Amino acid sequence: MNGNATFRHNNVALLSVNSVLAGEVLSSAEFDERLAPSLKRLHLSKKLLERVSGVAERRWWSAGTSFDDAAITAGKQALDAAGIEPGQIGLLINTSVTRRNLEPSVASKVHHGLGLPSSALNFDIANACLGFVNGMTLAANMIDSGQISYALIVAGEDAQPTQEITFQRLNDPNSTREDYLRQFATLTLGSGAAAAVVGPADRHEGKPRIVGGVSRAGTAHHELCVGGPAGMYTDSKGLLDNGLELVVDAWNEAHAAGWDWTSMDRYVTHQVSKSYTNAIIKAVGLVRDRVPVTFPKWGNVGPASLPMTLWQEAKSLKPGDRVLCMGVGSGLNTAMMELAW
Repeated sequence: MNGNATFRHNNVALLSVNSVLAGEVLSSAEFDERLAPSLKRLHLSKKLLERVSGVAERRWWSAGTSFDDAAITAGKQALDAAGIEPGQIGLLINTSVTRRNLEPSVASKVHHGLGLPSSALNFDIANACLGFVNGMTLAANMIDSGQISYALIVAGEDAQPTQEITFQRLNDPNSTREDYLRQFATLTLGSGAAAAVVGPADRHEGKPRIVGGVSRAGTAHHELCVGGPAGMYTDSKGLLDNGLELVVDAWNEAHAAGWDWTSMDRYVTHQVSKSYTNAIIKAVGLVRDRVPVTFPKWGNVGPASLPMTLWQEAKSLKPGDRVLCMGVGSGLNTAMMELAW
């Protein structure tokens, strides 16, 4: 491989990472009840969803809370935790999959809601579940180049509208077992928000460093998982098989380029399902008890799931720990990013 498959950052620190949990908890058993007519007609087990995915529950926003308002809240909390004023931010990147319109960007509302200065660049990066990691990489590059000093990356996801439509479609008398399996992944989604502040490491001694990482694309498989307001349609086996191949290629590429990720203190992966997590652990030989899982209680929160998991793990990390963030997104794309605590 040539080009920018692997990359290193010189002077970038993760100053904070924060999460906002959606207020309404819904169990997979409740989803099964919503789908009871079709499950009975199609002779499918009510416990199939939780048994196969490992998702016991996920969250929806409480009435009156929107995904972009939650992203604003997460951003405020991240700024406070980092000790950075809104006026110091030179870049805001929103990485949400969820959006209510094609334009303007979600970032424009978040920028306004946070009271960021007119000089702060703001835009969306849309790259499925990999968006947040991509946003951090872009921000780190701009800090290293000297274009900006501080950046804020946010994501806010709302699974409810898509899942409500999916309930209606699967309960249609004409729905099939194939329909259920193709839309199964939609039922594992969850709602939540996350934000992170990054800045120059030489001004923030003792903060975790963003060291660098690797990325790879497998865009021949861009039709394996296609999502939109009307639902998400997935070839689960094709997605898993080809996603694993891409991850292994990226892992090998990184080690050939001088990285050593065989004994990290934590592997923070994008949260999809039980089978996905087990497959990743086996494919590259991760230490299982160093791979935290949050999908059983939060579901797959899209690009917010990785930073939400990192937020949870940050409470137990100590100076000297090494963390590898790992994600795969529809497209297919993968990225791995090392953090040094």
